[in-house]
Amino acid sequence: MITVGIDSGSQNIKAVALQDGEVAARAMILTEFDAVKAAAAVYELVLRQAGLTESDVDAVAATGAGRALVPFAVLCVNEVSSAARGARMVKPDAEVVIDLGAESSRAIRLQPDGKVKKYEINDKCASGAGTFIETMARALQMEIEDMGPYSLRHTREVPMNAQCVVFAESEVVSLIHQQESKENIAYAIHMGIANRIGALFRRVGLSDELVLIGGPARNVGLVECMGKESGRKIFVPEYPNFVSAMAAAAAAAENARGGAAHG
Repeated sequence: MITVGIDSGSQNIKAVALQDGEVAARAMILTEFDAVKAAAAVYELVLRQAGLTESDVDAVAATGAGRALVPFAVLCVNEVSSAARGARMVKPDAEVVIDLGAESSRAIRLQPDGKVKKYEINDKCASGAGTFIETMARALQMEIEDMGPYSLRHTREVPMNAQCVVFAESEVVSLIHQQESKENIAYAIHMGIANRIGALFRRVGLSDELVLIGGPARNVGLVECMGKESGRKIFVPEYPNFVSAMAAAAAAAENARGGAAHG
């Protein structure tokens, strides 16, 4: 059976093609200003990379904030359910999932059977980890990919109190004027995010089996700060930004077989 899961996010749209439960291809493009057009484009791209055509696909499922904007999906799965399911796919003993997005972040507590027990979503004013880091990288005049490695080279901890992107940007500019090093500022930015996310996973309950997914999970500096904040070793899958799309593809397969899909 061949199914495709599409995770339509506010910044990027991801697709995963599953063939008999195994990943055949992954693809990601910018969502930009037309989520419907982006969904069609990423679908075409993932099929091309897998060497498939539309006629080969048994079912398509969509998840993410723009899941309703994927017109060819036969199933929509909410973000919390797809994150939970995907976490168990990459780590079968996962108990708490931290899903970091561009515009929002969430902490999810799982039941023993993998279903959602409880979840918390960050305050919209605080912004998601992705947008926050991207804005701070611009303020530091560096590439977003460099933020993590820079923060690992910090020499001291600099407190950073602002949660709102606008105020945080002003705080970063002030630290630059005080001739604080970019390494120390980058670390402060990541610790600030980790502190905010920490409030979420404490509300759902800490666990030794903590999984971090979403694009920002590729940031080594943020992962280190999250580990420090939680006091736990955090598991990051090989492709953290494709976990929810993979879960949507699995839900599509279950739905095609006549099973009860999550979400």
